[in-house]
Parts: sequence; C-alpha cells; structure tokens
Amino acid sequence: MSVWDSLVGQQPAIEVLSRAVADQRSMTHAWLITGPPGSGRSVAARAFAAALQCDQQPAGCGSCHACTTSMQGKHPDVTVVATEKVTISIAEVRSLVALAQRSPAAGKWRVIIVEDADRMMESTSNVLLKAIEEPPARTVWILCAPSPLDVITTIRSRCRGLSLRVPPVDDVAALLVQRDGVDPEVAAVAARAAQCHVGMARHLARDPEAREQRRRLVTGPATVRNVADCVVAANELVELATNQAKERAEERNQAEKAELLRTLGAEEGGRLTPAVRAQVRQLEEDQKRRQTRMQRDTLDRVLVDLLSLYRDVYCAQVGAGVELVNADLADLVRQLAQESDPRRTLFRIDAVNQARQRIAANVAPQLAVEAMAVNLRPLAQLA
Repeated sequence: MSVWDSLVGQQPAIEVLSRAVADQRSMTHAWLITGPPGSGRSVAARAFAAALQCDQQPAGCGSCHACTTSMQGKHPDVTVVATEKVTISIAEVRSLVALAQRSPAAGKWRVIIVEDADRMMESTSNVLLKAIEEPPARTVWILCAPSPLDVITTIRSRCRGLSLRVPPVDDVAALLVQRDGVDPEVAAVAARAAQCHVGMARHLARDPEAREQRRRLVTGPATVRNVADCVVAANELVELATNQAKERAEERNQAEKAELLRTLGAEEGGRLTPAVRAQVRQLEEDQKRRQTRMQRDTLDRVLVDLLSLYRDVYCAQVGAGVELVNADLADLVRQLAQESDPRRTLFRIDAVNQARQRIAANVAPQLAVEAMAVNLRPLAQLA
C-alpha cells in the first residue's frame, strides 16, 4: 500500500507531489499545503515526507522503514510540529530554525512539518521567514493551514502552494467500507454528516452514540422557540465542549506532570524546590492553553454541523436539487424550510458564523452561543 493511498480524493495533489519527489534536483524547499478541515493536509505532508525519504521505486512504497517511520512521525529526519495550544510560540519556532540548519542524520532530507502554521502570530512567523527564504540544501519546510490567507504574505510568497479539495462523499464512504468494514449505508450517511472530514466520518460511522449526540446537538439550537430554550441549548453545547476537552486532557496532563517530575528527580506529592515548581507551573499553563483550544475546536465543530443544517434548509427553500448533508434529518430540514424563507435562513447562517468569529476572538463561549441561539428563534428580528 503506497503512502499516497491514505490521501482520499486528492489525485491532482498527489500528482504534483509525486513529480516533485521524482525530480529532486529542482525541489522546492518550502511548501504551503492548504485545504478545508478533514481534507488531509497533515496526511499529505507526512506522505510527501515519506516519499522524499523512501529508497524504493516508485518512491512512497509505504512498506519500507523510511516510509513507515515518516508516516508515524518517528523518522529521525522528519520533525512534525502540531500544537495543541492556541498559538505556536516564538521559542518553538526558534528551535525549529536551529534544527533546520543540521544535515540529515539518516535520510535524504531534513523535513520539518508545521501542521498548524495558521496558529503562528505575525511576530512568530517573522522568526521563521529567514529560514524559509534561504534554507540549507537538504532541508524541506512543509507548512499546513486551512487557507493561504491564514499565513502572512511574506511567508506565503516564499512557499510553493498546494491546495487540497474537499474529498468526494463517495470516496470517503468507500474508504470507510474498505478500511473499517462499515455498512455502506451507514458509511454514506456518516461521510455526508462529517462533510467529508475523513477522521470525523470514521468516528461517526463506528460509534452510534456519536451519531446520536451529533443529532441532538444540531437539532437543539435549531428548534429553540423562546429565551429559555436558548439558554438550555447554549448550556448543553458549551458543557459538552468543556467536558470533552477535560476528558481528553486529564489523563494526558497527569502523565506529563509525572514524567516531568521523574525527569527532574522530584517525587509526586513531595516538597518541590523553587526551580521545579516554576517548571511545573509552566507545564500547567501550557496544559490549560491546550484545553482551551480543545474546547474551542469541539464547539466550533458543533457550529459547523449546525451550519450544514441551515445549508440544507436553504437549498430546500430555493430548490437547489442537491443532496442533503444531513440526510438523517430530512424531516427537520423540510419543517424548517416550510416555516421560514430563504432570507430568514441566511440570517440564521450569519448568526452561527458570528458566534464562531466571536469564540475565535476570545469572547466567552457561553455568551457567544446564547446570543446565537437567540437569533435562531422564529421571532428573532432580521438585522
């Protein structure tokens, strides 16, 4: 199985990357891979890195040591940075810049993948600029972001751009059937509901409880009728995001703290020196930022699902004749389409987008979601 097989529905991008690997004499030393969530940006970056390190022909065999370790992020010359905090710090980028100056230790190239290049502040990006502008001969930078506009112009202009598309529903569903043994009908529903986000589609297809939870979270805000309903729906959304972030982080946080104390020669529950306390405090601050990002990402995903519902409503109202994203909510789509008009639906779409923007701008999630829910009511005034 080739490393390219993990890229679903991205044949044009695979051809570009394959040609670059085949003609390494004219290799571009800085790449910017963009695409919507779930399109496979990080998968494309790792597959490209694996093909660059591969000794087989054609490159990217997927079975050799270089390919398997590159795809797993364990190759000594492939460095993957995927922050789980709100932003990538200047200190992290400086360490990457220093690493980029070293020659490959075991492979053909030193490959540095930054999966969240959009999470670099402008000052942080400026630190990276010189390294991308004049990289060493055997160094390749691969930056990933949702859109080219998410990266500052000076970085963008020095990278070769590669855009990924939203994978076709049929391709995602086929992957779920072939790789995970999912029932074809369930796979198709999950692929549409996830809007072709491969990871999310797999989660929905394999977990009936996840499908039911998504259904409840989407229908809750969409069926509010009064202010009390708005508060209840907002509470449920924010509480879910908070609890999921906490559950995902708790076990990892404890393991990280135990590992730090072990490395520093300190005992859990024992008396700590000022220097050790300072490092523990720094770790706890980093963990808190990571949990904040997890909460935001979870909440944003729910709001994207809600947008897909109103997209279906609008398409039904204007007679677009396209397949529903939420095929399992067809009855609700028809109900909402009948009790409102396209102008009202666009107003609701704007309300959801405004909530996403407010949360991204660090507005308290509870307030942002409550304001959104109020504007989703049938009696809410058009702006």
